[in-house]
Amino acid sequence: MMINGLTVASVVWPLLVASSATAADIDGNWARGDGKAKVLIAPCGENICATNTWIKPGTPKEKAGDRLIMDIKQTEAGSYSGTAFDPQRDKSYRITVTINGNGMTTKGCIVAGLLCKGINWTRID
Repeated sequence: MMINGLTVASVVWPLLVASSATAADIDGNWARGDGKAKVLIAPCGENICATNTWIKPGTPKEKAGDRLIMDIKQTEAGSYSGTAFDPQRDKSYRITVTINGNGMTTKGCIVAGLLCKGINWTRID
């Protein structure tokens, strides 16, 4: 179908590609803002996992290979919300993730949302 000389596919396809690229915003390698950890975020089964790929020597309670399993859904472009499970500590959290370009902020809450902590991340190669 043509609209003003453009096919519907030429108009719709870029929107579909942009939509799937947005859904993949979270995937990739990230460095924690305090310089003490690097993670790989990628699908793992039906969830998304953040796996420690590097931990600064001397950082307590963390090691390479530790994994956070996130059951999150995209709520809007660059924003995700849901739950996360930390099997190393046997704890579950409410989590929100906000991505803006090469920056990401994660916010995890426990105790009915009364205790929350936010962490900034930067995308790395």
